[in-house]
Amino acid sequence: MDQRIIDLYDEYTHAPLDRRVFLERLSKLTGSAAAALALVPLLEANQARAAIVAPEDARLETGRITYPGATGEIKAYLARPKGSAKLPAVIVIHENRGLNAHIEDVTRRMALEGFLALAPDMLSPLGGTPANEDAAREMFGKLDAGQTVQNLVRAVTFLEKHAHGNGKVGAVGFCWGGGMVGELAVNSPDLDAGVVYYGRQPRAADVPKIKAPLLLHYGGLDTRVNAGIPAFEEALKQANKKYTLHVYEGANHAFNNDTSEARYHKQTAEQAWGRTVAFFKEHLKN
Repeated sequence: MDQRIIDLYDEYTHAPLDRRVFLERLSKLTGSAAAALALVPLLEANQARAAIVAPEDARLETGRITYPGATGEIKAYLARPKGSAKLPAVIVIHENRGLNAHIEDVTRRMALEGFLALAPDMLSPLGGTPANEDAAREMFGKLDAGQTVQNLVRAVTFLEKHAHGNGKVGAVGFCWGGGMVGELAVNSPDLDAGVVYYGRQPRAADVPKIKAPLLLHYGGLDTRVNAGIPAFEEALKQANKKYTLHVYEGANHAFNNDTSEARYHKQTAEQAWGRTVAFFKEHLKN
């Protein structure tokens, strides 16, 4: 697919552009309004493709819970292997679409790797994630940034004390959630490991506050997010922080999201996932 189309969609979902403006510009790139409308389903996430691990998978205990956040009760999806002993915990932080079927599936995948996996709905202070993706995206601008980070800090505390946890907690986030992993690392000295997938970097001035080792995944074609890498990496080096950074050539923003046909990059997603699981096992196992 024409990279200009991928970049336009990225602008639409993150700037964000008004949908009418997005479709007008897409029509110019594709040659007609009809061609643009035909292309939209390939760009947007198809939640019908979200179940790599079935919600009723017999190997797992899953359920919807709440935990005490800074703004009140935070809704979340919890998954763990059945009959397991105390496990290392991983917070799975969603994209700017909220807690949807895809992120719940990623949470089940993490649980099958041997973790107590928790996916908070960070839109809980506004009532929770709506079914409409565009409506969900618009809600993120209404969140209080400081309170949102503190709701994640409380998730670390919740999992540290969880009956099925071993006391160690990591976090992995995608897109908006990747940025939140960085902010969580800055604000929670108790975080034991953080994995960022194509997320906005924290301010360089805040990097010295980071205690957790970081694993950073970026798509080589993701010029918007990658613009912040040099300053972030320099700050990490200056502060002697432990980190590993990978830039995957030929991969776009959201390369891990297998519900988005146009941007999903199978080879990169599998390589990054393998590295993520190994990283968590290294830093979170007792």
